[in-house]
Amino acid sequence: MPWFAKIERGIVDKPTFDQYVPAHIAYVQELIAKGHQARSGYWAKRGGGMMVFEADSMAEAEAIVATDPLVQHGCVSYELYQWCIVSQ
Repeated sequence: MPWFAKIERGIVDKPTFDQYVPAHIAYVQELIAKGHQARSGYWAKRGGGMMVFEADSMAEAEAIVATDPLVQHGCVSYELYQWCIVSQ
């Protein structure tokens, strides 16, 4: 299954962002349970982060990202890329 990376930038204040973090964590756990191998984190320098995950296609990856609570509530802007792994 191809890997995808969602590179995101926070676009709301921290209190607004933080209220959706628990829902985002639950969302990532659900992706893991469904076999998408999701991992999510933030940059040490505040203001953004990344989520990597497996999906069957770019269309599925876009659908997955659209259900992220941080996206649904307008907390982040993002770019989505297929990540082609060359070494493991």
